[in-house]
Amino acid sequence: MTSIEKSTFDFLKTLKNNNNREWFTENKPQFQIEQLKVKKFYNALMERLKLHDTIDRFKFFRIYRDVRFSKDKTPYKTHFSGSFSRATKRLRGGYYLEINPEESFLAGGFWDPNKEDLFRIRKEFEMDTTEIRAIINSENFIKYFGKLEGTALKTAPRGFDKEHLDIDLIRMKQFIVIRKFTTKEVLASNFLDEVDASFKAMRPYFDYMSEILTTDLNGESIID
Repeated sequence: MTSIEKSTFDFLKTLKNNNNREWFTENKPQFQIEQLKVKKFYNALMERLKLHDTIDRFKFFRIYRDVRFSKDKTPYKTHFSGSFSRATKRLRGGYYLEINPEESFLAGGFWDPNKEDLFRIRKEFEMDTTEIRAIINSENFIKYFGKLEGTALKTAPRGFDKEHLDIDLIRMKQFIVIRKFTTKEVLASNFLDEVDASFKAMRPYFDYMSEILTTDLNGESIID
């Protein structure tokens, strides 16, 4: 299965309009058919990824929502999604793909870095942003992702100069790359190629961040 079928979007749209346990139970056989087709697509994508990266594991997310702490009590997600983890402590970052009738997208990077990683990234940016700016301003990065995204502080983090020339990067709390797709693009025969090409375009960014997060400020490895 190397493409996403229209029937998958049709099912997810109908699920959104009937997001209750009774309807889902009645239509579970169709859900299982669509889920299997999408899983096959993700497995094909993983085989592509393995040709240019070292993938540790693939996680396909369950359709069931955790509603314990949410105001939205609808029991089911109205999308399919999965993630791919890079192998070993030296390879940082991860890949994500969501198939959604309203807005499908892929993403990669660092959603919620721990305080040690966040501090290390900021200290690197404080010293020198030549390499990261070359990456995010490159023609290929802009073609696929537009810009580096993520939430940021309104002012400088504690201990950093708010007048620093690179304060725009230092203020960031997340470091994410995103590419959105229209329904037409997702249903096109070359969608697998486009997703794979996008993930491949993340590599310079991942390689740079991996080097930062596995070394100290002197460039010495901190990995045993």
